[in-house]
Amino acid sequence: MNLFDDLRSLVIDSLAAMAAEGALPEGLDTRNVAVEPPRDPAHGDMATNAAMVLAKPAGMKPRDIATDLAARLSADPRVALADVAGPGFINLRLAPSVWQGVIARVLSDGTGFGRSAMGQGEKVNVEYVSANPTGPLHVGHTRGAVFGDALASLLDYAGYEVTREYYINDGGAQVDVLARSVYLRYLEAHGQEVAFEDGTYPGDYLIEVGEALKDKVGDAYVDQPEDVWLEDVREFATERMMDLIRDDLAALGVSMDRFFSEKSLYGTGRIEAAIDALRGKGLIYVGVLEPPKGKTPEDWEPREQTLFKSTEHGDDVDRPIMKSDGSWTYFAPDIAYHFDKVERGYDQLIDVFGADHGGYVKRMKAAVAALSDGRVPLDIKLTQLVKLYKNGEPFKMSKRAGTFVTLRDVVDEVGADVTRFVMLTRKNDAPLDFDFDKVLEQSKDNPVFYVQYAHARVCSVLRKAREAGIAVDDATLAGADLGDTTHEAELAVAKKLAEWPRLVEIAARSHEPHRIAFYLYDLASEFHALWNRGNDTPALRFLQEGDAAASTAKIALARAVAVVISAGLGILGVEPVEEMR
Repeated sequence: MNLFDDLRSLVIDSLAAMAAEGALPEGLDTRNVAVEPPRDPAHGDMATNAAMVLAKPAGMKPRDIATDLAARLSADPRVALADVAGPGFINLRLAPSVWQGVIARVLSDGTGFGRSAMGQGEKVNVEYVSANPTGPLHVGHTRGAVFGDALASLLDYAGYEVTREYYINDGGAQVDVLARSVYLRYLEAHGQEVAFEDGTYPGDYLIEVGEALKDKVGDAYVDQPEDVWLEDVREFATERMMDLIRDDLAALGVSMDRFFSEKSLYGTGRIEAAIDALRGKGLIYVGVLEPPKGKTPEDWEPREQTLFKSTEHGDDVDRPIMKSDGSWTYFAPDIAYHFDKVERGYDQLIDVFGADHGGYVKRMKAAVAALSDGRVPLDIKLTQLVKLYKNGEPFKMSKRAGTFVTLRDVVDEVGADVTRFVMLTRKNDAPLDFDFDKVLEQSKDNPVFYVQYAHARVCSVLRKAREAGIAVDDATLAGADLGDTTHEAELAVAKKLAEWPRLVEIAARSHEPHRIAFYLYDLASEFHALWNRGNDTPALRFLQEGDAAASTAKIALARAVAVVISAGLGILGVEPVEEMR
């Protein structure tokens, strides 16, 4: 049930009737006709731009169209008032029965209220986290993990078939550095003193890996040259790091459908196949690039390279895919990986990258556009930095990681639910301040608490109602007589509930799961306002002493709030609470 879609259908049907009667020309394009909340709620419940959109193609004045249309809309029993405003906008006020019907619908649909068929089963691949398997996940990965996971859940809720995927960057030189670092810990486990140099990783998390390697191979690699142990240690270390990463993700409530190894692309012909696919489209050539910005010709040594003609698909410059020594650039396996996703038949691809990958966006989009002949859109979402604070000071680095604050540091400090919700209280491309004190604060200024408190308050009402012998199962509540639920504070809550299906589709279409967190805060705010009004106006209290019918109606409204909060928190990956502790 999307009430805004229902009213838009009413507008479209009324326009069709006007055309049939000769009041409008036939065949007008109504795709841009919208029914939305007005900018100022004082103007009404909904507004339509129909007259403004159709005036020019119809060759008519907007107010003439609006006046006729408003009269027709007013004849519908759902519309209490249709008012022409300004040059031709129409503001609508709906009958209280419409909002009461929303409450009943929420209770009858349960957490399915707001689910959409918008996606029509399209296959979407959401790739996120994809950290190098060289250590535990840090706080930047945490934001990307939460954002990607919530986006995947949102798209699923909106009717898409979603695959959550992690790309293991295990094909580059950084994995050799990991192997050398583990080897040092291995020697350390054998009692040798070691020094971490040449960019090796000094974090304590590798101590256990070095000891595990000792348990596996004994002293077989001690004082042996690198060519004896490097390949085996690299594989062993990568597997151990991926186990650590999977455990970190599990602590955050993130579970992937698929892990894809970059290494699997090498020596298998898959990179060559992807490049050949581009070559077949005339997009691979040998050439010389212009000097990069900031480089003078004197500082730049031009040389022939094998290039991808990415400028034909929106990039700023063409991109090298092969080094002068004949080895692939880091871009080539990424092209092959995305070619694999295209070949798997996805209708949409979404990559979630850290802010430092901003320069990678255009080239990757160009590659996917070329490989799919423009059929498969790629949306790349960048997650900005997270700044951590505690006691008013920047949060100190993790000794375990050696150089950064880990995902586990954050989750162990405040819990997975708080971590996930807070990470979604800003749009992904906006910086985020994470204050360990404020996110645990019990106040309106803490959105996590404020939303959870609303759900807990509803649960408290339900417990008290059961103690009073009032039936509060959803079927009973859905059938309650809501005719007296007409106070402005009650209708404000119902109106906010009615926005949920529309909000889901907007958030899914724009790939913006933070909109869910914002909506839940607004819904909680309307509910808390109603609760507080009941302190001064007994008739607004959810339990009406001696009047079971009135209590059932008011409890139905409260329960509807809990249902939608639960659904929204489910998308965010947060568990609703029944009691605040």
